Amino acid sequence: MGMVHVVIQKEAIKASVFNRRHFLTLSGIGMVSFLFGQPKISFGQARKEEKMSYTAKDYGKLLGMEGFSDTLLKNHFTLYQGYVTNTNKLMEILGQMLKDGKLGIPEFAELKRRFGWEFNGMRLHEYYFENLGGKGGIEKAGKLFKKISDDFGSYEFWEKEFKATGSMRGIGWAVLYQDNVTKGLFNFWINEHDVGHPAGCTPILIMDIFEHAFMIDYGLKRADYIEAFFKNIDWKAVEGRLG
Repeated sequence: MGMVHVVIQKEAIKASVFNRRHFLTLSGIGMVSFLFGQPKISFGQARKEEKMSYTAKDYGKLLGMEGFSDTLLKNHFTLYQGYVTNTNKLMEILGQMLKDGKLGIPEFAELKRRFGWEFNGMRLHEYYFENLGGKGGIEKAGKLFKKISDDFGSYEFWEKEFKATGSMRGIGWAVLYQDNVTKGLFNFWINEHDVGHPAGCTPILIMDIFEHAFMIDYGLKRADYIEAFFKNIDWKAVEGRLG
């Protein structure tokens, strides 16, 4: 996929490169900038956001995992690292805009929207890689198995629905979520990183359904990828997310 260069004001940065999906070109948008009533931001306040940064985690332990070639995994790791880089870059740019009081301009609005995509792209991949690398099935005496069985009628019913969710046409994520209020479990289809996540819920199991997660090894045979995914779930890690 091509990379789109986004040009913003010179004071912020000359150009930033983003790694996935179309991004609205910020020059020539034609929006009206409302610059009135801009609050004065102290340098110290702006620096708080600039000081935060994320470091890409090392998931090299997954190399050699059955059903996933090293080529596929290394490409996937590189994509994930791009999300980390872009998350940090956006935080830096937005922090500078905050310090400069440039909050009522189209560039700020579009970059702020983009931040959700990059941040969630980073975090969802971390959840995904961290619930891989296991061997064997779910522990039938464990609390996760019991919770799934209670909420779906049986573990088999849940697995069938989760796989069906992941097999739906389109690209995105299949996620087992837990409602933090009722503690109930639900399978969700998430179409984009930053769209469709249920508010107030915790991701328990994450499966990447974007093409980069499987096409190098499986082509269009997504069902085979899903079977390979299930053979490598780290159920201990997944159960540890259960509230």
